[in-house]
Amino acid sequence: MTRLSIVLLAAVVVSALYLVRVQYDSRRLFTELDRAVAEARRLETERSRLEVEKRAQATSLRVEKLAKEKLAMRTVTPAITEYVTSAAAVPTVPAPAAPPTEAKP
Repeated sequence: MTRLSIVLLAAVVVSALYLVRVQYDSRRLFTELDRAVAEARRLETERSRLEVEKRAQATSLRVEKLAKEKLAMRTVTPAITEYVTSAAAVPTVPAPAAPPTEAKP
């Protein structure tokens, strides 16, 4: 009976140590999960902020202001517009075809 008691005691001790280890791992994993969720929330907030900033940077008034100030561009008026035509766009009259010449033997 004492052997059985010793074996059972050893099994209980091993089981208790295993339970402590599993609880420790569970707490550690929960802490990691909590940190990951907090990081995901922070990244989502930063992404939203960056999207708002991107929309603010791309407004037409801001782009026009930067074009005038930094690139020295100006608005289009008919007085400064130049129309360029390419040779492909200009209709041309084809030259008359030369009569076919026959080769003499």
